[in-house]
Amino acid sequence: MGTHPLRDSADVVTCRRLVSQLADTLTFSTIGRTLLVTAASEIARNTVVHGGGGELHWEVVGNSLHRGIKLEFLDNGPGISNMTLAMTDGWSSGGGLGLGLPGARRLVHEFAIESSASAGTRVTIIRWK
Repeated sequence: MGTHPLRDSADVVTCRRLVSQLADTLTFSTIGRTLLVTAASEIARNTVVHGGGGELHWEVVGNSLHRGIKLEFLDNGPGISNMTLAMTDGWSSGGGLGLGLPGARRLVHEFAIESSASAGTRVTIIRWK
């Protein structure tokens, strides 16, 4: 269990490294690790660029059948004004390819997002080993 700040692009790089190390510790497959790191990188970048910065909270989770990594990205930004659009492939608020959130959702086993103008955005993802 831990926390990592997400203030700038250097923190996004550190986030990628941290998530990769966590996945290695749990002996994720190369593909599983790559999928999780890619999703984490995209959401961390969104936290910095669109949310004005925030934090990553991580923990190893498990039950009798699986172990995995839970990542929670929090910001106090303006929130996502139209969640339906934000989760639509090809739509971008920042001029990108529009693969960010919907792409990240496809790379993990569990994905949840909450957003409001008064509380910012919280994205929670879990990838099971």
